[in-house]
Amino acid sequence: MGYLNKIIVSSVLLIGFTFGCQNPERSPFDVSPAESMDPKRLSEPYPIISIPEGADLESKIWKGIDLSPKPPIVPVSANEQKKSFVLKPRYRIDPVLSEPQIREPAAIQFDGNGRMYVLELRSYMQDLDATGELLPTSRISRWEDLDEDGVYETGIVFLDSLVFPRFVVPFGPNSILSMESNEDHVYRYTDTDADGKADKKELFASGLGRSGNVEHQISFMTWALDNWMYSTYNNKRIRWTPTGVIQEPSGNPWGQWGVTQDDYGTVFFQDGAGGVPQGFQFPIVYGNFQVKGALKEGFRVPYSLVRLADFQPGMQEAKPDGSLSNVTGAAGNDVFRGDRLPKDLVGDYIYGEPVGRLVRRIGTEKVDGLSYLQNRYVEESSEFIQSTDPLFRPVDMATAPDGTLYIVDMYRGIIQEGEWTQEGSYLRTKIQQYQMDDIVGNGRIWRISYEGMPRNTQKPRMYEESSKELIRHLEHPNGWWRDMAQQTLILNQDKSIVPDLIKMASTSSNELARIHALWTLEGLGELKSDLVRKFCLDPNPKIRMQGLRASETLYKYGDKSISELYVNASMDNNPEVAIQSLLSANVLNIDQLEKLIKETMKKNTSNGIQIIGSQLLEKMEEAKKASETRFEKNELALFVKGKSIYDNYCSTCHGPKGLGSPAGEGRLIAPPFSGSQRILGHPEYAVKVMLHGLKGAIDSKEYEGVMIAMDSNDDAYIASVVSYIRNDFGNTGTFVTPKFISKIRTKTASRKMPYTFDELIEEIPKSLDYKDNWKIKASSTALSGVGSTKDPSYAFSFKGWKTETSQEPEMWFTVQLPTPQTLSEIQFDSGKDEFPISYSVFISSDGNSWTKVAEEKGRPGLNTLTWEPQGKSSFLKIETNSKGDHPWSMKKLTIFSR
Repeated sequence: MGYLNKIIVSSVLLIGFTFGCQNPERSPFDVSPAESMDPKRLSEPYPIISIPEGADLESKIWKGIDLSPKPPIVPVSANEQKKSFVLKPRYRIDPVLSEPQIREPAAIQFDGNGRMYVLELRSYMQDLDATGELLPTSRISRWEDLDEDGVYETGIVFLDSLVFPRFVVPFGPNSILSMESNEDHVYRYTDTDADGKADKKELFASGLGRSGNVEHQISFMTWALDNWMYSTYNNKRIRWTPTGVIQEPSGNPWGQWGVTQDDYGTVFFQDGAGGVPQGFQFPIVYGNFQVKGALKEGFRVPYSLVRLADFQPGMQEAKPDGSLSNVTGAAGNDVFRGDRLPKDLVGDYIYGEPVGRLVRRIGTEKVDGLSYLQNRYVEESSEFIQSTDPLFRPVDMATAPDGTLYIVDMYRGIIQEGEWTQEGSYLRTKIQQYQMDDIVGNGRIWRISYEGMPRNTQKPRMYEESSKELIRHLEHPNGWWRDMAQQTLILNQDKSIVPDLIKMASTSSNELARIHALWTLEGLGELKSDLVRKFCLDPNPKIRMQGLRASETLYKYGDKSISELYVNASMDNNPEVAIQSLLSANVLNIDQLEKLIKETMKKNTSNGIQIIGSQLLEKMEEAKKASETRFEKNELALFVKGKSIYDNYCSTCHGPKGLGSPAGEGRLIAPPFSGSQRILGHPEYAVKVMLHGLKGAIDSKEYEGVMIAMDSNDDAYIASVVSYIRNDFGNTGTFVTPKFISKIRTKTASRKMPYTFDELIEEIPKSLDYKDNWKIKASSTALSGVGSTKDPSYAFSFKGWKTETSQEPEMWFTVQLPTPQTLSEIQFDSGKDEFPISYSVFISSDGNSWTKVAEEKGRPGLNTLTWEPQGKSSFLKIETNSKGDHPWSMKKLTIFSR
């Protein structure tokens, strides 16, 4: 999560104690955002500040630092805590929900009926060693204010027994999206019987997870203005469509706990460790751009009223009074877009600094199309909200349906994960000094209001409203109402309102209503080029920019004439519009892109154009070099050949960007490939479709076209196309070899007719989803992190399993399934250096008598082993055959059956 303390990249000079600084010319905290979020750095334990051996804490002789025991910090009630806040004139803070109703709240979201979902991380740092951190004890609760007194008194546990869930996203009536730690799948959970509890679980999307420290995993999936969903860490974005969830590449979001957007669809990510916002220059889909001085001088200085010096970097980050001197952790964010606080707050970026016990307000200045950020209260050495209570831990912010600002406060003693509170660390000693490790299980949610501006008491009822009623909310002065109305209209897919949306987008005097109407049309698949072109000629530069962004969808679906809009807009006198034209042209890779960028830079000498143009040219050169090293030589050959075939033949139906080609009335000629679970699943599906064709509905969805058999082409042809579509359009899958094609061709040689979808699905190996009732054992299992146990079941997750020692012959890993299955294949990822030298697979019906079904040499990365089905078995064993100088590891282990 984002309330990390600052990453320490070298040993630290701590009040006279020098610990071998590797580079004395550079401060150990002189870390760029890119460095601080480097995956290689994040995959390794960080050095921590340790207390010198033999330091006498009781006699206070450790270089003058007082680490002797102090009276314990004592938690107080929410009403008592209110007295600790220092607010700006006329602002007020009140609790709307607190313990014991909720515990360890970390994020909130409101659904279309105004009900508040609370993400409760009940396993987070329950002691200094993070004991039980990954136990299934967390939950998502849902709350309502039924008596309209401003307090959420009525609640229910919507979803329980979760393993450190990463986010909650309301997704239609009685439905949410969420995912758990160390997992790769996002699921949709729905309450189908209206009892307030989710009883239906459906796979929504895959390929979004990552493993490791819980503070370094995906968080805050957010539906943005452009109808795509963004999360931290993922350099891809996903999107719901009526024909399935698709995905596309995006920039790298340097953020950890917090994703929000402004009125114009720029997505902000909150960098936890760095303590600063990220991604605010341009929408992240266009990539990452560095602007010198974007965070103005003095930005990193916090003004905290808590003076305990209890932060992981230690005393060198303390002011003389013991308060925090440099932002070191941040969490939760919101661009305030409500209508019941002063107008000068609207559009400002709000986030929490839980180590400093403060909430910061950031203003944005636009110069030559670039954004420059500063603390609104830097000149008075203050913050938007301060507290003298050491337990105030603001970890999320949200514009609420009532027009005010809500703040999620974990109200606890420890706010750093166990990686930074290890035995012997400075931070652990500071926590124990005030007995703050005992303060767990609390949590408050606060409302910020303003004198003379009462909250809006109108309750949203979007899930009961007609489409015409929902359209009115696109004009609402509160951005939450506009966003949720847009999302609800798109999920409903009611095309009868298209004329009303076109009218609003074309003629409304409300700038933001026009923008939301445009994107609602885009989300309904009813965006037309004439409206886009009208937007691009509008006198309002904000409208022109939205026209350019929305036009990208039309280009992706085959309208190449759209490229003239980017050429024309590159000459716009407004630098923001001109920059947008280059960003759109670049992300689409239009013809003569390099020439367009250079000509624009030549004609427009503004600083913004020069900075962004230069970085775009640099990125083009980097992309050329990266394409040469992305794949192995044999894989690259398949990819290049497959792309050529796809562009010339397949793109007509499946779309130039793998999104499907429109057939009118919201239908597609053929299904999209981007993010397709069928394409990214077992490769046998795509191979059989290409060899023999496919007719009829696909997963209950009708398409205009029919896939014909292409078995007249040789094995290399089929392998190239299948390999390409599994590794472009934002997809990442295994490559398919001509040998694999030949094997399936031989097995299905007698087939003369195209498949139906149901018939084909019956033939494809099915992955077995890991369940808690599987019994997993291993001959050797290493610890997998702070606070963890030796649990071999992590082999099925991103966290992974490995042997405690280097591999030896007959090391084993076994799985007992609750019911017998016709097992046929396994896949697992061993990373670069911990693959099995050689291994065998055995199956058994009783766990005593084993039958060897396959043997293979291991390889770095993904390992796949198939065998002919041997009847149903309840037990599977993987066993090493050779001695090696490294451990054997597995993650994302998948077992297939037929």
